[in-house]
Amino acid sequence: MSMSYTNALFIIFFLCSGFSSYSQEVFATLGESSVAINHNVTDVYKVNFTVNSRYYLYRDNDFGFENRQIDLIHFSTLNLAYNQSISLGVQYRIREGIDGGNNELRFTQQYNFTERRFALRFGHRFRLEERFFNNITFFRTRYRFALDFPLNGERLDIGECYVVGSTEALLSLSKKTNPRIGYRITGQLGWVPSKSLKIQGGLEYRFINLNITRSQNLFILTSAILNI
Repeated sequence: MSMSYTNALFIIFFLCSGFSSYSQEVFATLGESSVAINHNVTDVYKVNFTVNSRYYLYRDNDFGFENRQIDLIHFSTLNLAYNQSISLGVQYRIREGIDGGNNELRFTQQYNFTERRFALRFGHRFRLEERFFNNITFFRTRYRFALDFPLNGERLDIGECYVVGSTEALLSLSKKTNPRIGYRITGQLGWVPSKSLKIQGGLEYRFINLNITRSQNLFILTSAILNI
């Protein structure tokens, strides 16, 4: 399986490097740190609570730290089968008191399907989102394809590392604007220090409003995932 690992990593980083060379009009580098808590209420129902902090590291040809927003997120997930689930989510984004942007209330409906081939796990995620701002509402569809695998063996054990890669397409619709198309590529490295904790870090490259402004953002991601 080592050849499969090598091929998967090559594809992820080739796509990231290839897209980053794409001509751009607007570019910024941001950091996003998150803490997530997962809890299995029953064998088929679980809840998730996440707090995200997003901040600028580079924009307008200048390096510097500047807070952008805080996200408060909740998801409730019901397992339909061992590899299928549906989720409902609600998110509140705080920006007005941080950088002067619009606050956002978001509702999410999600379907997730996974399959495993040896150590590789593939995931397909479909999302519908309703995003409510002060003066506009967006309806967004999202599809993400992801894969992950442990770096040692075919099973992830405590103390070992793993790789996560994904690609996602987004389409936003509103009565007040033209359709907006986005695309994201993500690669992360994770570590399992204990049974209840995972730590992840990596990069995400986003193409925002490809058919309008073609702005691009590079995200430096860090997260801690706690299972209680």
